[in-house]
Amino acid sequence: MNNRKYDLEDRLIDFAIRISEIVESLPNTKLGNHIGGQLIRCGTSPALNNGEAQSAESKNDFIHKLKVILKELRETRICLKIIIRKPLLKPERINDILKENNELIAIFLKSIETAKKRNS
Repeated sequence: MNNRKYDLEDRLIDFAIRISEIVESLPNTKLGNHIGGQLIRCGTSPALNNGEAQSAESKNDFIHKLKVILKELRETRICLKIIIRKPLLKPERINDILKENNELIAIFLKSIETAKKRNS
């Protein structure tokens, strides 16, 4: 994962797959099932919404779709933190994906900032 040659779409798809693996590993408890359901939605959404952003109908639509991706990434981060703090899985299992999540948040924050500057 240290070599970032591949593009953002591939990175988001890999992120979604890694999230799905975490969800599949969660315990079959009320909390595990609840967090798992939420995490599978918010953790796979960025890859799907990125596809929508690439087909945005306007600059404002593009910025809006990037903001949706950012919102979903932040929700994913909170789910991962709940998994660590409960703990539902060993933190070592979550730390790498949490790092990737934070990097993706930083990328989309910067992308939104850049798109807003170009739009004004």
